[in-house]
Amino acid sequence: MSEGSPPQRKPWTSTPLLESRKLSGKAGCRVFLKLENTQPSSSFKSRGIGNYMLSNLQQHQNAASSSQNIHFYSSSGGNAGLACVTTAVFLKCKASVVVPTSTDQDMITKLREAGGTDIIIHGDSWFYADKYLRETVMEAAKARGETAIYVPPFDHPLIWEGASTMIDEMVDQMDERPDAIVCSVGGGGMFSGIMLGLDRHGWNKGQPVQVLAVETNGADSLAQAVAKKEWVTLPAITSVAKTLGALRVAENAFKEALRDHVSTVVVEDSEACSACWHFANDQRYLVEPSCGASLSLIYNGALKKYVKNFGPNSKVVVIVCGGSGISLEKLDAYRNDYGF
Repeated sequence: MSEGSPPQRKPWTSTPLLESRKLSGKAGCRVFLKLENTQPSSSFKSRGIGNYMLSNLQQHQNAASSSQNIHFYSSSGGNAGLACVTTAVFLKCKASVVVPTSTDQDMITKLREAGGTDIIIHGDSWFYADKYLRETVMEAAKARGETAIYVPPFDHPLIWEGASTMIDEMVDQMDERPDAIVCSVGGGGMFSGIMLGLDRHGWNKGQPVQVLAVETNGADSLAQAVAKKEWVTLPAITSVAKTLGALRVAENAFKEALRDHVSTVVVEDSEACSACWHFANDQRYLVEPSCGASLSLIYNGALKKYVKNFGPNSKVVVIVCGGSGISLEKLDAYRNDYGF
């Protein structure tokens, strides 16, 4: 970029931070909602994956590669794949996604409609989809002369850097630092970014901002790792919150979670799904159970248990991380299944 040229537009947006009087009344404190569900891909993934892809595009363009020859590749049956596709369209590049056979048809349709170059169905889990992507699909692309770039779902410093921009925005959006931030954890990319942003702005010093890292039972690889003080791998994901379904969190996320001002919280699927339904009724937004996990601390009264010196003036930011794997029909099914 030449000196004096305008800054390049980013493939993510600055999202609103709204204080919700209704949810504040339910929680017994001041609740602020960081609306990451309003990102181009409908989830926070636009930040981290957007930053990763933008940085790689600039690197290859500086190396005299044509952007028309750059092809991004992701293995994801959910939000990471959708963020990859929407970002690629923004950057005027190609993007293909390998999804496991467990991916529902609605998500496959969304990936295609969002502009995916090719959506390939292979393997009965993310592990096998990813292996096929790396060893077969990308190798064939390179043999065709493409500049094939792998897009990881969560475990890369550029992804954490992108996620950290939500803290940059909070610093400008709030009069003073919050008492706590509540975020859902899958692989740990967003959580790692939040910790990075808090450090950058000094919000982890003095009286640090508490971070509540929330998972669902059956997708709680971080909580189990913290409890055992060692990096663990789950044998399987049994939670309905499949987009939290990392068998093992990023090592950086595990290390960050050992800090004194971080608390891991595990909720039941029924609580996460109930929160999705109530949040849609209260705020008119549809979000996945992976997001409902964090919101459930408002509805089940658990904030007072985890937020130090909790009271009506406590300021709690909940990251509404969003997600595209949700519909009115699914909300109704959750309500029937769990009876809330």
